[in-house]
Amino acid sequence: MFRTITRLAAVALVGAVLGACSTMSTMSPRPAPAQPMASNTIVDVAAKAGTFKTLLAAAQAAGLVDTLKSPGPLTVFAPTDDAFAKLPKGTVESLLKPENKDQLARILKHHVVPGKVMSKDIAGKRLAADTAAGTKLPIDARRGVRVGNAHVTTADVEASNGVIHVVDHVILPPR
Repeated sequence: MFRTITRLAAVALVGAVLGACSTMSTMSPRPAPAQPMASNTIVDVAAKAGTFKTLLAAAQAAGLVDTLKSPGPLTVFAPTDDAFAKLPKGTVESLLKPENKDQLARILKHHVVPGKVMSKDIAGKRLAADTAAGTKLPIDARRGVRVGNAHVTTADVEASNGVIHVVDHVILPPR
């Protein structure tokens, strides 16, 4: 699935470049202003990082890629591939099955907070954020940053539609 996302991104990039080239006027003495060739959404930033293949495959399986590409802003506590590997054996494979789409979507939405929350906004605080899943996500930023059962290992990775905070565990929603 990640390869599909990467291929789609490459096709979109080639299309954007070809579209920009076809709209350039040959009559103008000045070159057309440079157009951005690639997007920088949360999905794009995660794909470029190379450590979120499982997260992107899960977002694809749950039908959430368009949501993560939306204008936002969104804050995503993004588990790495290593974080997903810490789940019990077979869990990821099971969640990626079509019959588990709703459960997977709920887990992933529990990692998403509407709005752009930077680390400076929560420094020294203990709070519970409302997630896109309709759940509360406990955040303790008094010493380091702990989100549910996970630690933020890299904060404030900005994207055009929000921010990513990298976490070392998948954060399961309350039952």
